[in-house]
Amino acid sequence: MGNTELLLLHYTMNTKESLYNLCKNYVDNRLETVENIISSNQKALQSETKSSAGDKHETGRAMLQLEMEKAGQQLAGISKMRLILAKIDLLNTSKNVHLGSIVYTNKATYFLSISAGQLKVANKPFFAISLSSPIGKLLLGKQENDEVVFNGQSFKIISIE
Repeated sequence: MGNTELLLLHYTMNTKESLYNLCKNYVDNRLETVENIISSNQKALQSETKSSAGDKHETGRAMLQLEMEKAGQQLAGISKMRLILAKIDLLNTSKNVHLGSIVYTNKATYFLSISAGQLKVANKPFFAISLSSPIGKLLLGKQENDEVVFNGQSFKIISIE
C-alpha cells in the first residue's frame, strides 16, 4: 500500500469513525432526554397521587400515563438504534453499499447507520440515514457509478467508503 492509499484509508477511517461517534452521541443525548422525561413524569405521577381527587385528578393521571407510554416507545427506538450502531464494522470496506458505508453522490453524502439527520465532519455535511429509510433502501447494495431516482431526482453514486 502506497502513501496515498494509506492517507486515504486514514482519512476514511477518521471520517467514518467521527460519523459513528456523532451518531453514538445523538443516541446518548436522546436517551438522556427520555430518561429525564420519565423521571419527571414519575415525580408528577407521585404528586398527582398525593394531591387531589376527582375528574381533574383522573385526567392528569391519564395524560401522565400516555406520556410514560410514549417515553417507553422512545426507549425501545433508542435500543434499536444502539443495536444498529453495534453492528457497524468501521473497518469493513466493500464495493457495495452496506450498513456503515459512506456514500458520496452528486447531490449529497450519506452515512448508512441510523436516522440522525445532518452531521458535520471537517465542516462537510453528511446525512446519517437508516437502511429502512426510503433513500437507504434505494442505496443499499448499489455500487459506484450506479444511479438511483428518489423523489423524481436522479442521484449518481460517485464513491463508497
